[in-house]
Amino acid sequence: MTRPRSRIAPALPDTARRSLARTLAENNDVTVFVDGTAVKLPGEARDAVVDLLQRLAAGDSVTVSSIAETMTTSQAAEAAGISHTYLRNLTDAGVIPVEYRGTHRRIRRDAIDAWLASQKKSDARPT
Repeated sequence: MTRPRSRIAPALPDTARRSLARTLAENNDVTVFVDGTAVKLPGEARDAVVDLLQRLAAGDSVTVSSIAETMTTSQAAEAAGISHTYLRNLTDAGVIPVEYRGTHRRIRRDAIDAWLASQKKSDARPT
């Protein structure tokens, strides 16, 4: 089974959001069903699922991704074949989107791929 890329879930409609918030406030048990089979989640997975549901219940949009989908600036610079300084300048200028984890920059692999593709297109244009 291939792992999907990041997924953005929009904020829930008010009625669904209120219902979910009420259910989370009244219950400690979270049961996950996969193809009709109840699955008991380990504590860390349960906490992640509850956190996701609480954010949706609060009216937030959420992004679900794995840490492996993002890279440090060093990893991104190496993948792009550019210097760390040039990469940081590109993120500061908004050319390559960046996410922050505290003070640390994280760059999505698909953002680097898109930037590289745009560079190839501009190099291929006749002058």
